[in-house]
Amino acid sequence: MWKYCLRRILGMIPMLFLISIVVFTLAKMMLGDALSGEIDPLNTDPVYIEDMREKLGYNDPYHIQYGRWISDFIQGDFGRSVRYKMPVSDLIGEKLENTIFLGISALIITYFLSFTMGIFAGRKPYTIGDHIIGAANYFGMAIPSFVAGVFAIYFFSFHLGIFPSNGSVDITLQNGTVEYWLSKLHHVILPALVLGLLSTASYTQFLRNDIIENSRKDFVRTARAKGTSNRKIYHVHILRNSIIPLITFLGFDIVSLVSGAIITETIFTYPGIGQLFVQSVQTNDYAVLMALTMMFSCLVLVGNLVADILYGVVDPRIRLD
Repeated sequence: MWKYCLRRILGMIPMLFLISIVVFTLAKMMLGDALSGEIDPLNTDPVYIEDMREKLGYNDPYHIQYGRWISDFIQGDFGRSVRYKMPVSDLIGEKLENTIFLGISALIITYFLSFTMGIFAGRKPYTIGDHIIGAANYFGMAIPSFVAGVFAIYFFSFHLGIFPSNGSVDITLQNGTVEYWLSKLHHVILPALVLGLLSTASYTQFLRNDIIENSRKDFVRTARAKGTSNRKIYHVHILRNSIIPLITFLGFDIVSLVSGAIITETIFTYPGIGQLFVQSVQTNDYAVLMALTMMFSCLVLVGNLVADILYGVVDPRIRLD
């Protein structure tokens, strides 16, 4: 397995290099540049502006600018945000904590609900409960995340007043206290529900259908013929085989949570890297935009690697050579 992981990691290097070229090219194709955020906004002298453009390297050929950017990027220098006036690495570090907290909360909600409803629907197919769960799942898959977010804010925040509609914590509380962390949990529940429910519906249906399919296979009939209890058949034979594909989805969840967080954090004004990405596009904060795009690309590659490794771990029939 270690050789397989090493080969996959080495294979990521040329892919990330090609991605970096695409990211840099697309950033340069966008209208405007970050010069206005790096010079004195009150000085409109054309000579001053041209001198600063030359000094900051905006007049250099694109391959020189790319070489300078990728060299600094490899060394951990992602540049400086022209909007927040601080290093991009520090800015992402501040926002990343909230996104990780949101992602973990959404994962817990996704797997808890999908396992609970999927096992119930799989063990009791074609009952009233199964039909209710199926209808709820199809309804959940049909609603876009931005529509679900807006309705959640209106109903749970404005109408019922149960959860806050924006932010990640009450700013009046002191960092590190019990009240502070309870406030963070209170703020994250609603966006985590919206983000987690994106995958819950499909996972529930997948688990339900897999349980029904496995319950009809020969090894289950053999276990019943030997007098094995129904509980043991479901928990040891059927469920054990049905959750194997579902566990492997964890690697792909890393990607889907990040992409879903971009929309969810924007709707809930939740200060994470998803909202930061949207703001960097709107304000032409190119250093932040390129750093986040490279980070998302790395997460996609890492997520695929984790999915492949998990598949080999949970299913001994798969050999990672």
